[in-house]
Amino acid sequence: MDEYNRFVDWDKMDVTVQSQDAKELTCTEFQELKQLARQGYWAKNHSLRAKVYHRLISNIPCRTVTPDANVYRDIIVKIVGKRNSSSLPLPEFVDNSLVPTYCLNAEGIGAVRKIILCIANQFPDISFCPALPSVIALLLHYSRDEAECFEQVCRILACNDPSKRLIDQTFLAFESSCMTFGDLVNKYCQAAHKLMVAVSEDVLEVYSDWQRWLFGELPMVYIARVFDVFLVEGYKVLYRVALALLKFFHKVRAGQPMESDSIQQDIRAFVRDIAKSVSPERLLEKAFAIRLFSRKEIQLLQMANEKALQQKGITVKQKRQNVHLAVHAENFKSEIVSVKEMRDIWSWIPERFALCQPLLLFTTLEHGCSLSRFYSHSEGHEPTLLLIKTTAKEVCGAYLSTDWSERRRGGNKLSFFGTGECFVFRLQPEVERYEWVIIKHPELATTGSELENHASPASSTLSSGSVPSDPSDRLSPFLSARHFNLPSKTASMFMAGSSECIIIGGGDGQALYLDADLNHGRTSHCNTFNNQPLCSESFQISVLEVWGFRD
Repeated sequence: MDEYNRFVDWDKMDVTVQSQDAKELTCTEFQELKQLARQGYWAKNHSLRAKVYHRLISNIPCRTVTPDANVYRDIIVKIVGKRNSSSLPLPEFVDNSLVPTYCLNAEGIGAVRKIILCIANQFPDISFCPALPSVIALLLHYSRDEAECFEQVCRILACNDPSKRLIDQTFLAFESSCMTFGDLVNKYCQAAHKLMVAVSEDVLEVYSDWQRWLFGELPMVYIARVFDVFLVEGYKVLYRVALALLKFFHKVRAGQPMESDSIQQDIRAFVRDIAKSVSPERLLEKAFAIRLFSRKEIQLLQMANEKALQQKGITVKQKRQNVHLAVHAENFKSEIVSVKEMRDIWSWIPERFALCQPLLLFTTLEHGCSLSRFYSHSEGHEPTLLLIKTTAKEVCGAYLSTDWSERRRGGNKLSFFGTGECFVFRLQPEVERYEWVIIKHPELATTGSELENHASPASSTLSSGSVPSDPSDRLSPFLSARHFNLPSKTASMFMAGSSECIIIGGGDGQALYLDADLNHGRTSHCNTFNNQPLCSESFQISVLEVWGFRD
């Protein structure tokens, strides 16, 4: 076929999709390259794809001392010698990872293991990298020899551009990416998320497979198309494709009985056999139709998740706590919601707080109907969960991202604060959650240059110029309103409080308004959450509870 065929078993490849047209790639503009990658310009010509990969990878900014092909030739004899590479144990950082064969011949399959062992020798800092075998197996298709493949993989691993995240190399980075993926599913694939919560013991364990779907289960022709775009656009592409896979899984399997006892196994099988239902082009089309937030917003969320894991001491691989059991049946007692309802609410909250257990901070049954006592028990806690039961037995509430003490920043003036992670919901008579309007309608806001100027998580209030005393202690940088160019402030009126009342959601109405006696309330549509009234429009409170999050 061409000079890049040494490791390929062409009998296993679908040669019909290969065109021999002699194409060249001359463009250098990022936008044009991005379009060509998404369209699959070099996907049908094996030799052209190899040349494009070489060019893209050689342009990755790397550490000064990055191992190259000559290093591989120097160390391979010492590391492997004359032993059969298949008998050599793989390093722990890829332990239990799938080592896909991707239509490689016997020499190629052996080469994957040899390259992994040499990378382990040259990158002692890698502690967890389940995607590595897949990346090596794929790049062998487009390499003249093992040394060339080794050099390309080393460049990807040694990328030192902080804005260009490529492959997770520590358990902390991997685990926080799983939590971030869970957060994105919760926001962008709510129907699929609801199914996962219903059928799995531990939702995060299902989402921790997200990289395995891509770098392991996905057939060769699909991962190659993903990789085309990934090398141009970076890590965000991986989230997009994994979300698209989950959406297709839900669409194809909705209403059907599970094929095995495990949703995890079912999704893996679906991804392995994806050719039966979805073409590579359709998968990418779906992935890019998802209107994700900016790369910077996702980066902030990832940082917050990493920080939450570090604060809990979860930095190396260990047995994961079952997140569902954060709400323990034996020690959870609420006068408003059942254990199952609280677990449903827990499945909506950001992953970094779902690691925590609920802690009752305030209840009108014990602390009385007083707004000042509500504040004194709630302040110092971030985030909090507000639950309300009306005298008509309706149940509604709000997840509030920010400490109520922030209300004082406006002085005596009622001013809004909080972040786009806030949401409101009702549980009785039927379940409905309303998130920040920008999540479903990102066209209402454009993330502009101010995003780059505010890289560090800081204040989440809308009052100008206020910054908390120690921004590094804050855990709610994600969806901070100041990261968005909003046409009007009514799109970000999350929470406000004074000695007279509490307001949640604003603009042409209020999602919740509670009076100073915590006795009466009102609810209506508001612009911030684009919600329906959460219960009777004017209601009397039977019980009100505030819950915090205990490590």
